[in-house]
Amino acid sequence: MKAVEMRESFEKTARAKVLGVAFCALLFALCVQAEAQQSAKVPRIAYLSGTFIIPANTEAFKQGLHDLGYIEGKNIVVEWRFAEQNRDRLRALASELVRLKVDVIVATWRGRYPRSEGSDEHNSYRHGAG
Repeated sequence: MKAVEMRESFEKTARAKVLGVAFCALLFALCVQAEAQQSAKVPRIAYLSGTFIIPANTEAFKQGLHDLGYIEGKNIVVEWRFAEQNRDRLRALASELVRLKVDVIVATWRGRYPRSEGSDEHNSYRHGAG
């Protein structure tokens, strides 16, 4: 009878060790996978301009990113959007970028947009938005 009890005890210990090793391997695999996913995520930023494409501005923006160690297409994605001084287009582009869930939106504009029908002077120009 003692031999049976010893064998059962040994089997329980062996099972516990196997389960412990399997659990540790599972945790290790999950940690490695999570770390790989985090390091593989490339930041996505949006450049939203209310005006037309101005090459000097876009090049300066790219140079600023480069100075910070980011190279478009290698370790950062830039979503370029230009409203071409069209307020409705600006709103649509901003909504699109929010839906894309970019990490950061950099917005720039110059001047005033023409008033929309039915808007008053104060609302249509305040903070460059309508």
